[in-house]
Formats: sequence, structure tokens, C-alpha cells
Amino acid sequence: MAAICNICGLPDELCICQEIAKEQQRAILSTDRRRYGKIVTKVEGIEDSAIDINKLAKILKNKCAAGGTVKGRTIELQGDHKKKAAGVLKNEGFNVEVR
Repeated sequence: MAAICNICGLPDELCICQEIAKEQQRAILSTDRRRYGKIVTKVEGIEDSAIDINKLAKILKNKCAAGGTVKGRTIELQGDHKKKAAGVLKNEGFNVEVR
């Protein structure tokens, strides 16, 4: 028997909770300068717990070919990857704001 989603009541194969959560979130991309002049790209504003932030961070790190980490609900990528990360987030279904 298929597992049922607690939120929408549909089977897990048909669950649309993450898609709805992605459309409602606004991902804010910005850069920050760290020690020794290193630049870090930050992805903030993804607050819904239905979205797996670690999985999203892994996708971003692979597509941008960069290291990074998750701190709370913020994803940090090593280097200036605003354009590439914005494209990846748009393909994933997020609304993106670049600062």
C-alpha cells in the first residue's frame, strides 16, 4: 500500500506539497565578502519546512561546481555564482530575487 502525505492527503507519488511550497517561496540571492577577500553567494528566504534544504544545497553545489554549506535555512556557496544559481533555482520552480 502506498504511503499517504499528511498535508495534502495524496499518495507520495502524486504529492504536490513541495511544488506548491516552491511557488510560494522567494529565494533571495546575494553575495558577501568574507575573510581574505573570499566571496560567498548566499541563498536565503526559503523558509517552508516542506522543502528539503539539504537536497537543494546539493543540487546547487553540483550545478555551480562549488563547495558550500547550509547554516539554518541559508545556503552558502563558495564563490560568486548568482547568475548560475538563479538559473538553477528558476528551473527548480522557485521565484528568484537577485540583490
